[in-house]
Amino acid sequence: MFASPDLPPTDGPGLSVAAVARRLGVSPSTLRTWDRRYGIGPSDHADGSHRRYSAHDVARLEHMQTLVRSGVRVADAAEVARDWRAPAVESGPLAVGDAMFPAGDYPDRDVLVRGLTASAQALDARACGSLIGRSLQSRGVMWTWDEVLRPVLVTAGRQWARTGTGVDVEHMLSQVVSAELTATVAREAPRSTRPALLACAPKEDHCLPVYAVAAALAERGVEARLLGPRTPPEALSSAVRRLGPSSVFVWAYLPADSAASVTSVPRIRPEPPLVLAGPGWSQPVPEGATFVCDLAGAVTRLLRAA
Repeated sequence: MFASPDLPPTDGPGLSVAAVARRLGVSPSTLRTWDRRYGIGPSDHADGSHRRYSAHDVARLEHMQTLVRSGVRVADAAEVARDWRAPAVESGPLAVGDAMFPAGDYPDRDVLVRGLTASAQALDARACGSLIGRSLQSRGVMWTWDEVLRPVLVTAGRQWARTGTGVDVEHMLSQVVSAELTATVAREAPRSTRPALLACAPKEDHCLPVYAVAAALAERGVEARLLGPRTPPEALSSAVRRLGPSSVFVWAYLPADSAASVTSVPRIRPEPPLVLAGPGWSQPVPEGATFVCDLAGAVTRLLRAA
């Protein structure tokens, strides 16, 4: 009843190369390359005429782009999309990659990294969330963090540091990652009686690793309380007294005072171990604290305390 303003009617004149490029978020030269190299272009293009894309042509390209953002190589995605036909009746939104990767057959690390990188560069938060969420449920927090999320986040951060561009990609991806890790925590039912207390150092704003620790603990039945970024020493001390946690974990990427963190944990009984993680801590850490260098080490140490 209502025609889409972006797609031409089936028997209409179609969309120009520029219009389709804007819709897909690619350059016109990329569309021409896909047509020349993979044979996925205007279906009714005649010699000497302007290239016009029908509604079906655009739908095929969108399906191809969905597969690429799932981690499928461009040539393979084009091969699938060439013979693809849009379903006559929509049964609801399809999660990115569902058509290519059925339940229980999730892609390997390289495919995930490639797909998440492409989705992040396109600022496609829905595609990023679908890939991350399915990996978390299929492979678990620690595998997803070490094999997929860290490499993609590090690449995005290096691009920003090197070129001054891409901070939008890094921020969007960080928001999606934190949301998916938080959802993992919410799905799990804690079995521990004393939660772990997780915080960032007083000057630390980057707290994604803290979310990863909380989600990995939740998978193993251990509850965690998060104090978030820039936790002042007095706030950490107050939380320890009020909560009586099984352990205290503090993350620092920026330079932080490890001695001050040790003194900010008050003496209570039973005394919770203090675990420090991140490149911001000077080495060696003072007596009364334990330093861990990765997610697996942090989770192992906190599980022992729990």
